[in-house]
Amino acid sequence: MAAAKKAVLGPLVGAVDQGTSSTRFLVFNSKTAELLSHHQVEIKQEFPREGWVEQDPKEILMSVYECIEKTCEKLEQLNIDISNIKAIGVSNQRETTVVWDKITGEPLYNAVVWLDLRTQSTVDNLSKRIPGNNFLKSKTGLPLSTYFSAVKVRWLLDNVKEVQRAVEEDRALFGTIDSWLIWCLTGGTNGGVHCTDVTNASRTMLFNIHSLEWDKELCEFFEIPMKILPNVRSSSEIYGLMKAGALEGVPISGCLGDQSAALVGQMCFRDGQAKNTYGTGCFLLCNTGRKCVFSEHGLLTTVAYKLGRDKPVYYALEGSVAIAGAVIRWLRDNLGIINSSDEIEKLAKEVGTSYGCYFVPAFSGLYAPYWEPSARGIICGLTQFTNKCHIAFAALEAVCFQTREILDAMNRDCGIPLSHLQVDGGMTNNKILMQLQADILYIPVVKPSMPETTALGAAMAAGAAEGVGVWSLEPEDLSAVTVERFEPQINAEESEIRFSTWKKAVMKSMGWVTAESSESSIL
Repeated sequence: MAAAKKAVLGPLVGAVDQGTSSTRFLVFNSKTAELLSHHQVEIKQEFPREGWVEQDPKEILMSVYECIEKTCEKLEQLNIDISNIKAIGVSNQRETTVVWDKITGEPLYNAVVWLDLRTQSTVDNLSKRIPGNNFLKSKTGLPLSTYFSAVKVRWLLDNVKEVQRAVEEDRALFGTIDSWLIWCLTGGTNGGVHCTDVTNASRTMLFNIHSLEWDKELCEFFEIPMKILPNVRSSSEIYGLMKAGALEGVPISGCLGDQSAALVGQMCFRDGQAKNTYGTGCFLLCNTGRKCVFSEHGLLTTVAYKLGRDKPVYYALEGSVAIAGAVIRWLRDNLGIINSSDEIEKLAKEVGTSYGCYFVPAFSGLYAPYWEPSARGIICGLTQFTNKCHIAFAALEAVCFQTREILDAMNRDCGIPLSHLQVDGGMTNNKILMQLQADILYIPVVKPSMPETTALGAAMAAGAAEGVGVWSLEPEDLSAVTVERFEPQINAEESEIRFSTWKKAVMKSMGWVTAESSESSIL
């Protein structure tokens, strides 16, 4: 039996999926895209001050090793030979920023998470000296915002003496989570490879999305030394080999920021194809092909993927929502109205309506399409009748309303409204959320049978790399995945009324805070 089972399996590909809330390692059959096994570890988030969000880079690294080891153990229990794993891909939370010491291998400060707001005063100061209205957006596709890595690096250089010293002494390396992991996994202080891919680089505000290189003018504007930046590579090539653990010697050959990975995993390879990922935040990406499309309605222009050194680069329009699954975690950890994330569906089902309660979870300001850092979370429309079930329902509705806002912006930018929405991510297991999304968008919502498309995209990139070649990305070789489909069940008028009331609530969330004065050095 064991021999027969091994005989039917094609080459296997592993994927590290390092997200804001958890780390996972998943192993796929490259011939069928079947998920064979996986392991998941939740990651702590630290909130040292209001608006600050940090994570421990070493905890993230250890979680990757743990997930790899546990997944390999599970495969062996299934009588699957782990020597069949031919490549590893990495997908990651994108803008989260790490600076570490290349001599000791130690992080010089906690990872500053993409959600973090401490850099608002940095953004305000930089905005006063931007050389021309379109300087940043024309080169990067991005607005000046706390969201992206450059302002986080600038804050670390201004406020953390260990970082300042390490840069002066040529010991500092900067990277997003992919760079940190690849450097460590390929040897760290003993020959670790300091690199990133074009998708992650495009989220730093230091990268020119036309030339696909670090931009000298941008680095000078932010006053960030280019010597600390990783080498930029394509999303599908061999970066280095695993230097430790059960998969020692296996090439790491795929790297994509999580949202680009999901776009690849959903097989959105044609111009106009789009997907929405429901994770800690919510991210709607539409493939715009080989041309940069700049939004007139608050969306970002970003690199979608470049699947090989000699392959063309593809671009995407992106709508980013800061708080999606994070609102469920907040209800669990801060309010205690649920004990586990999956209880939210049960609570919402009990009432089937928010009863006029609206929740705007602007914990980190509002991202697309508003880019309004002064907003904060509000719950409004409360009465004595309102209970925790209504608040749970309103939290799920909030995710759907935010998606409606960015979908409307994308439809206006692209000129051709989406006829359906492809979805993925952990929250898509919530059937009430998916039905609400179809009702609020008033178009069908289509979910793949295997929602782990972020990890699948990273695995596809790794398996297709030159020198690995176990996964074909030719469209005719990609079989369609079976789907679950949610059709709208309310009339269009009711959908519009609920959405217009949500917009009223959004307006009330704005202008709650003013920018704090510049932070003084804290360390």
